[in-house]
Amino acid sequence: MLDIRIERTQTPKEKPTDESKLGFGHIFTDHMFIMNYDTGEGWHDARIVPYGDLTLSPAAMCLHYGQEIFEGLKAYRTADGSIQLFRPDENYKRMNVSCDRMVIPQLNEEDCIQATKVLVEMEKDWVPHSEGTSLYIRPFIIATDPYVGVRPADHYLFMIILSPSGAYYSTGLNPVKIYVEKQYVRAVRGGTGFAKTAANYAISLKGQAEAHEQDYEQVLWLDGVEQKYVEEVGSMNIFFVIDGEVITPKLTGSVLPGITRKSALEICKKKGYKVSERRISIEEIAKAYDEGKLDEVFGTGTAAVISPVGHLKWGDKIMTINNNEIGPISQMLYDTMTGIQWGKLPDEFGWVCKVCEG
Repeated sequence: MLDIRIERTQTPKEKPTDESKLGFGHIFTDHMFIMNYDTGEGWHDARIVPYGDLTLSPAAMCLHYGQEIFEGLKAYRTADGSIQLFRPDENYKRMNVSCDRMVIPQLNEEDCIQATKVLVEMEKDWVPHSEGTSLYIRPFIIATDPYVGVRPADHYLFMIILSPSGAYYSTGLNPVKIYVEKQYVRAVRGGTGFAKTAANYAISLKGQAEAHEQDYEQVLWLDGVEQKYVEEVGSMNIFFVIDGEVITPKLTGSVLPGITRKSALEICKKKGYKVSERRISIEEIAKAYDEGKLDEVFGTGTAAVISPVGHLKWGDKIMTINNNEIGPISQMLYDTMTGIQWGKLPDEFGWVCKVCEG
């Protein structure tokens, strides 16, 4: 168990009073968790300190060579005031996979969960109360060596920051518009597509900008070799319901193994739906659409949970999905997952991790 030193702020911030205006990812709580790594000493000096700026050398390796990974999860307030996490063990397992790919020292996953729970309990008054709101949790690791040279670092910071958040999309659960990227690629097998590292998101920005220019919210990326097979959306995994079958791209090393994706698959299987993880081409999707068999399209991710897709643009072809309305499977998954997360439904899967009672 971690010995966590705690330094409380002497100047607490004013908490948001209008939770309808929280937005996403721009308000931060009073405290943050930090732990250092030094070669020869390992991870040490676990502490919670007032939220504030970091002091880094201009030569810090994370700034020059992108040795950085992160995670994203949430804390939820239930009707009785209790606070709970959703599958934090899966987040920290995935973080260690990212660490391995980026040659960052791995952490003890139980220590990470402990640090998260202690920090969230300290900041429990920041967990919002309104329907659909949550406390977003961002763990991350950066390389800090003051060295301009390409090699794995000897010094790292592991940090956790918290952000009270509203809905990820301003439109809520309304269907989003997705643009299929044909020119640029996000990842290739053998690369870092399966890791949650900053470079993957920087690479996606060009396609995202072009999508926005065409009034589309997100980009659907195709594989990096043939640019034929569907992979994922910029901030979500993607699912298609074709003739009643729930299909999502197989994890081949270039797609992020989403925890919400995994949960959606487990729920669908438990509910008796036919489920497939396989390669699926954009041509197959267009053909299913033309034949009237493309029942639903939706994305899954921590931030938005479920995002139904109402329009899919591939070149000059614009596919309107389910009359631009949320489909029954998308709605079921959203209701089931958020029901478990906010404690409105029983947790049949053992996914909930209690932080504190109300």
